[in-house]
Formats: sequence, C-alpha cells, structure tokens
Amino acid sequence: MTILVTGGAGFIGSHVARALLARGDRVAIVDDFNDYYAPAVKRYNAAQLAAVKPVTVHEGDIRDAAFLARVFEREKPDKVCHLAARAGVRPSLERPVLYEQVNVQGTLHLLALAVEHRVKSFVYASSSSVYGNMKEVPFREDARIDRPVSPYAATKLACELFAYTYHHLYGLHTTGLRFFTVYGPAGRPDMAPFLFTRSIMRGEPVRRFGDGTTERDYTFIDDIVQGVVAALDRELPCEVINLGNCRPVALNDFIRMIAEAVGKAAVIREEPMQPGDVERTCADTAKARRLLGYEPHTPFEQGIRAFVAWYREHQRLYA
Repeated sequence: MTILVTGGAGFIGSHVARALLARGDRVAIVDDFNDYYAPAVKRYNAAQLAAVKPVTVHEGDIRDAAFLARVFEREKPDKVCHLAARAGVRPSLERPVLYEQVNVQGTLHLLALAVEHRVKSFVYASSSSVYGNMKEVPFREDARIDRPVSPYAATKLACELFAYTYHHLYGLHTTGLRFFTVYGPAGRPDMAPFLFTRSIMRGEPVRRFGDGTTERDYTFIDDIVQGVVAALDRELPCEVINLGNCRPVALNDFIRMIAEAVGKAAVIREEPMQPGDVERTCADTAKARRLLGYEPHTPFEQGIRAFVAWYREHQRLYA
C-alpha cells in the first residue's frame, strides 16, 4: 500500500506519516518546506521519519500542477492523505489570495490527479473553523456552515465543496476531517500551546486576547492520528467528520494548566479579541465514533504535560 501524504513534514503530517510507516505502509511525502515557520523544524521532522523507515520526500508546491503530476506518475499512490495547507486564521486576513491559491487551487490539483490515477481514497484536512461563530454546541457535521468568519475558514469550506463535487462527478472516495485545535509534541510554533509555554518559561508576558472565557476543544495529536489512519482504512464514499476531544478548555484554565506544567506563574497581558477569532469550539464526535471507531483518550492536562516535556528537550529547534 502506497500512501501519499501532503504536508508530510509538518506537524500533523509528520505524525500521520510516522504511524503509517510504523505499521508497514509505503509512504511518500510532499512538502514545500515554506517559511510560515522555521523550515529547519520541518526538515527535522522529515529526518525523524527517515529514522523510522525509508520515506520518499518530494519537495515542491502543491500549486504546481506539473510537479504534482510527476509525483503521482512516480509514486502511483493507492491513497492520498492531503494535509498540506496554509494554516492559521489571523495570517489569512493579511494574505487571503495566498490562502486561496494554496488551500483551494492546490486541493483541486490533487483531486484531479486522484481521479486520473484511480486513487482508492482521498482523505483531506478540513477545520473546525468552518463552523464560524456558531452558538449551538457541540458542533455537528450537519450544521449550517455558510458563514465563515475568516479567509482560512472559507478556503476549508471550499475544499469540502470541491471534494463532494469530485465524488459526485467521478466517484472519488473523499473524507474530510474537521480538526479541532490540534496540539502536542512537534506542534506548530505559531499556536497558543507553543507560544504560551515559551513565554512562561522565559518569564515573558502571555498575550491573552479577550477576557479569558473563550473556549477551544484542544485535541492531542495521538488522538488525531488515530482518526486520520482510520479514515484512510475505511475508504468511505463521501463524508465530512469531526475529530475533536469533546471537552473544551477555557482560555484562563488553559493558561493556568500550562503554567502548572512549566512550574512558573504566568504574567498576563490583556489584549482585545482579534478579528476572525470565535468564542467557542466543541466537537460532536458521534459520527466519528460510528464511522471510524474514533475515541479520543487524552485529557488536556495529560496532553499539555507531554507537550511541555517535549518542548523542554527540543526548544533549541526554535531558537
């Protein structure tokens, strides 16, 4: 079984690739090693994969259709796990055209190639951001989601629509996974767990946007990997499925638990809510349990301790 993982040197992608390699799949990854955060981190992730088992790395941009065509011709993947994207709500407000080009056009290139090469299953990353400022919780997959509040969310919603279109027109099996705030070892350095841990360790102020009552459904990376691998194995015809932890954490509690794991008090700097941010996320995972056998097992307190311990050992990567 050959599985092509796009974004395979990134946070989620490298963890998924590692799990696939460990169970014996042949894995090829695509990554452009861009400078959204330090490329050295992604190259470290790729090197760690190679230490598990030989893995083919194709360095290039998913906006480049000719490059992707060469990858498909060489690898002949049985399945595609599409995790490459421009991530982040706030940066998408500054560069919406880039987000559309990478997230939407890049996904379209991959969908077309998956049809051409008769790929068995196309699993792709969506996001809890598609739910916008929904008041009714937990968020269900059948909720109305036509009011995205950031360009990033709009691109992820567009990808879901195109995936359905390619299933309808060509019979491509597609599964979109709406990730809920993924964190853990080797996490993205632009996300709150990383930023807050680093600030508290250094004795620097933590930037708290809003009054601290906003809530996020933080989901540990091992639980996400479980769901992604199950989606690849199931080969569902056409579904969109939440992958979350079902236990939202308030921002004030989030900061407190990181401070406890670090062993230092947090100094708070209050700032206004940012455009594009939402008040709350909370996943309804009943569909994931039913279709994927998905069960998140990692409480936030346990997961954040694991992340802080990992960061202590690897912070040199982010210097």
